[in-house]
Amino acid sequence: MQYAGTGNTQMSVRLWALLMLLGLIWGGSFFFARVAVLHVPPFTLVLARVALAALALYLYIRGRYGLYPALAARWREFLVMGLINNAIPHALIFLGQTHIGAGLAAILNATTPVWTVLIANMATEDEKLSAAKINGCLLGLAGTIVLIGPNALSDLFGRAGDVPLWALVLPVLAAVSYGFSATYGKRFRNLAPTVTATGQLTASTILMLPVAAFADMPWTLPMPSVTAIGAILGLAFVSTAYAYILFFRIMAEAGATNTSLVTLLVPPSAILLGYLFLGERLQPIDFAGMALIAAGLAVLDGRILRPRRPA
Repeated sequence: MQYAGTGNTQMSVRLWALLMLLGLIWGGSFFFARVAVLHVPPFTLVLARVALAALALYLYIRGRYGLYPALAARWREFLVMGLINNAIPHALIFLGQTHIGAGLAAILNATTPVWTVLIANMATEDEKLSAAKINGCLLGLAGTIVLIGPNALSDLFGRAGDVPLWALVLPVLAAVSYGFSATYGKRFRNLAPTVTATGQLTASTILMLPVAAFADMPWTLPMPSVTAIGAILGLAFVSTAYAYILFFRIMAEAGATNTSLVTLLVPPSAILLGYLFLGERLQPIDFAGMALIAAGLAVLDGRILRPRRPA
């Protein structure tokens, strides 16, 4: 997942429907991962996700948009992007989801725009912090502290928390990695978005192949259940390959700022799917943390604070 930056156009009902569909699909990635990671080791699951999604995009593009020349000329950049936008964050999220549910993982990972703003302020000259950005970041970080705080205190004072602290921290670290990828990804502006997606997924596959082979030895693992296989296919084809196509389609029509609102839709989708199909329950403090993060993202977006213009 990448956080979109600036750009704004009027949203039609059709575009809002597509945006909500994308939010459901990306929320579904946490649902699929929670199901699959109980049967498949995290590194092998990352490899399966990126490899199958890359294959699907190759079949979709069929060599168009200058795919192969771009891969040959910019393979080093694709390796970096594949590392920080797929390999590292997916592995961190899946490792965390061995102990936490889909909804909570999605809430913690929803801090991605906060880290994007902070990293862009340090790494670029044209995206400096403003008062609204500072307030949005503070709200988002406060929400993260609310979610992680009780478990951090439990570990500090020697009491067992509901889940290990590291499992809560990993999705936040994944969000930080996504923040770096959003800034680094600006160098691919001159490429067709589907080429960028295919290139980074190809690179992620190359990077994860030795990691999964060394850490998990997948050839020694038992055959996954039908449920796990279905979750892997949903994760790769629906929540990765199709999600990328849908994401770039919405961004082309609605603008990057409107598309970035999907960040607000992913956690509720993941929570709903976890509640309906996995029996997951969130505590009141989890909803409080989500509310703070959502408020922070809304402030970062900025439109709710602007005065309405007459039609």
